[in-house]
Amino acid sequence: MWIAALLDAVAIVVFVSIGRSSHEEGVTLAGVASTAWPFLVGACIGWLAARVWQRPTTLVPAAVAVWLGSFVVGMVLRAVAGQGIAVSFMIVACCFLAATLFGWRLVAVGLGRLTRQRPHAPEHD
Repeated sequence: MWIAALLDAVAIVVFVSIGRSSHEEGVTLAGVASTAWPFLVGACIGWLAARVWQRPTTLVPAAVAVWLGSFVVGMVLRAVAGQGIAVSFMIVACCFLAATLFGWRLVAVGLGRLTRQRPHAPEHD
């Protein structure tokens, strides 16, 4: 469960860091924190609403809840805090967060299936 929460947080921090560096805002701890907090709060709300800790690698409801929470709540909190929510930013945020929050789960599910399907080598005496 903690690894899943960490991977979600890393996805959000990577998104924020890439965005800040592409806009020459600087990738400082304070800068990243001030930009990331709305998305991180939203992800936490998604975790709580869908009880993601019960099945953190599922696409539905886990990935959907974390993605929608981080995106929708994140944008609302950004607007309330006076941070920008330009349409182009919203599109990029929506797509990047979806790709990463669903993406690591798809990789985890795929790896799980591979390890379950892998044939066992015969034992030799």
